[in-house]
Amino acid sequence: MPSTEFTSRGFIVLKLSNGYNIGVSLDSAKVEILAESYLKLETSEVPQGVTVMKGDGNMRIAFVSTGGTIVSKVEYETGAVKPALSASDLIEFVPELKEMTAELIVSDFMRKFSENMTPEDWSKISGEVGKYLASGSDGVIVAHGTDTMAYTAAALAFSLRNLGNPVVMVGAQRSSDRPSTDALHNLRACPLVIRDAPFAEVVIAMHGSSDDQYVLVHRGVRVRKMHSSRRDAFQSINDIPLAKVYVREGKLKLINKYYIPRSRSADIVVMNRFSDKVSLVKYYPGMNCEVIDYLVDRNYKGVVIEGTGLGHVRDECIESIRRATESGTIVAMSTQTVFGRVDLNVYTTGRKLLKAGVVSLDDMLAEVAFVKLSWLLGNYPGEEPSKIASKLVTNFVNEIGGTQSFESFPRWYHGD
Repeated sequence: MPSTEFTSRGFIVLKLSNGYNIGVSLDSAKVEILAESYLKLETSEVPQGVTVMKGDGNMRIAFVSTGGTIVSKVEYETGAVKPALSASDLIEFVPELKEMTAELIVSDFMRKFSENMTPEDWSKISGEVGKYLASGSDGVIVAHGTDTMAYTAAALAFSLRNLGNPVVMVGAQRSSDRPSTDALHNLRACPLVIRDAPFAEVVIAMHGSSDDQYVLVHRGVRVRKMHSSRRDAFQSINDIPLAKVYVREGKLKLINKYYIPRSRSADIVVMNRFSDKVSLVKYYPGMNCEVIDYLVDRNYKGVVIEGTGLGHVRDECIESIRRATESGTIVAMSTQTVFGRVDLNVYTTGRKLLKAGVVSLDDMLAEVAFVKLSWLLGNYPGEEPSKIASKLVTNFVNEIGGTQSFESFPRWYHGD
């Protein structure tokens, strides 16, 4: 293999038949080079391409590739992972997609790592997914990077109104050319969700355990990436996943009875405008309250604060929050704890925040609230802040009011 920028002199890199690489010292081994062949992967941005494939099944599925580890390979010249595979390449790895579909539409839409995603990208992806749903697809699979997948899932959940079929977001913690990749197992679960799921929601399908036992299907507005590298990195918060998919058996098991039922309607309404004048602020001890003043002075229309415990910040920040709400900026309070909900009626600090005009977000995840507020401000321009705030605490897609408590979740999570 080509040497990386970190390879010491006097070593060569060999790829073994099991997929792993080793370095061999030329000083301690006899090496005979028979031939040299180098393949440089194309990793630059590519124009959108759409391929339509005919299969042997009876479903119509659209596959939209946006980038991330799931469409990446190791670039051996640098040792880094970069987007390199096309959506069509992935389909070749997952023949089940063609076997289960009469028509498979593959859109090589964009190639971005998810940390580079913006609200403008959410709008574009929503439009692309909505187009295929409106034309009669039984469901859409969206390949996406895992780091901000939950943000995009929330954006799709809010912007795709009258959703009649599932939208399945899928990613990978390890690139598809690694022996330990989770990409293919996760991908193989997606057509099973579209075929068998009774729900019409935006969901995330990722490994449910560190091995290949099953894939969990999480509600897109109730999930968080909980580990930086494990294959079972995603977990539903204040909720249980909608389903388990046993890929080898080709079986989907519904495990959450609370869901938006499937209608198979193509009457999709795409409301995909997002405001970039919304900020997500994590409170910390001694935080300079001028951060809030700065956002107001920069004409931000919404601020979501991750407060401590039941939703608190220090007293010195309350006056800045009051100034913000009186100027028309919506200030909403979430909690930085993983589980539980905001309750501003318990302590004096919370009552002061309510009096200052803060909106309590109950058990809505902070990142979901950030996306939702961005969506509301984008799609309802000019509406009074009080009406936007009312919509913010209105349950649209089960983003508020979890079905599972923190105490019982760990016992379920490790069982069947």
